[in-house]
Amino acid sequence: MSGIKNRPEKIRAGVVRLSLNALTVCLSAFGYLWRTQAGRQAERGEMLEMKRRRAASCTAVLLPLQLAPRLIRMGESMNLGKSGLRVSCLGLGTWVTFGSQISDEMAENLMAIAYENGVNLFDTAEVYASGRAEITLGNIIKKKGWRRSSFVITTKIYWGGQAETERGLSRKHIIEGLRGSLSRLQLDYVDIVFANRNDVNSPMEEIVRAMTFVINQGMAMYWGTSRWSAMEIMEAYSVARQFNLIPPVCEQAEYHYFQRDKVEVQLPELYHKIGVGAMTWSPLACGLITGKYSDGVPECSRAAMKGYQWLKERVNSEEGRRQLAKIKELHLLADRLGCTAAQLAIAWCLRSEGVSSVLLGVSNTDQLLENLGILSQMNPQTITEIDALLGNKPHSKKESRA
Repeated sequence: MSGIKNRPEKIRAGVVRLSLNALTVCLSAFGYLWRTQAGRQAERGEMLEMKRRRAASCTAVLLPLQLAPRLIRMGESMNLGKSGLRVSCLGLGTWVTFGSQISDEMAENLMAIAYENGVNLFDTAEVYASGRAEITLGNIIKKKGWRRSSFVITTKIYWGGQAETERGLSRKHIIEGLRGSLSRLQLDYVDIVFANRNDVNSPMEEIVRAMTFVINQGMAMYWGTSRWSAMEIMEAYSVARQFNLIPPVCEQAEYHYFQRDKVEVQLPELYHKIGVGAMTWSPLACGLITGKYSDGVPECSRAAMKGYQWLKERVNSEEGRRQLAKIKELHLLADRLGCTAAQLAIAWCLRSEGVSSVLLGVSNTDQLLENLGILSQMNPQTITEIDALLGNKPHSKKESRA
């Protein structure tokens, strides 16, 4: 009888215990959610601060009427796209110059000055001077004895020789072409191997698999594209994700005052969606922006060289004359800001969202020092004034960072 009488009390005690347990679970869940939310907020804050520091580390403020030239320092670098590879905001290219236009001694001087002033990125290709650019670059690296971990070497594969099997992006040529580049560079690996245009005769899966293979074999750290369309880059990324392969991290694209659409409209979307960065080249439009062609084509200029008739025709065309007229106005703006036209043009390129590095092409030390003398971000007023002078601002979903 006593057990029967005590049963309601036992039931009530059980209910209380269940209620307390439920309350404990709820409080624990609430505490977890609160900690998770707080952690996410802190993480977002850290990410925003990291982005702010990235922008600040690579740029300084460009004030109207006050633009002080300065040499870049080792710390001024950015991630290449959303990869972990840190590259200097300015890189040294070897197109036209190394193994062709300039002596090996001048090439060595240029590399030494660049390296000593914080440039860690050196770009070449198997096709440059029929491979002599890679040989010159490799000889200088070997002679200098720099730590291999302290600099970034990139090369490009597509045009390797006259035979059908020595060009394109077949698995055969990607692997054999990169081995040839490594032999000329006297290196065990390159940091980035670029596909130097798309190959319509090679399936995209074959290209991506071959690039993944050379990375897995230790011949390259990353791979990228050069002069690919946004659709082709997206296809390569999709194939990589479908077959668990390695996607490209960067696109090399021409970018200057008169070539804007791709870098300002298409590549920022790829940067945000799939993390592909931009490494741009020809910031001075093959020297056009310096004003050297204002009074014709100088004998020692690139446009006067054999094989560059296309550049001479471009300078002398009606469109070229219109561009030269705009360049004269931009020179006046640069004078007012206290910098050279070349420095202004390079700073203008660096302002664009997603641009990790701008490749310089120089033929003497004076040009290099001038181009290294400004590494700056421009304010909205200056950008607006340049856009008004050019009259070719593309319509984009997002404004360039300002």
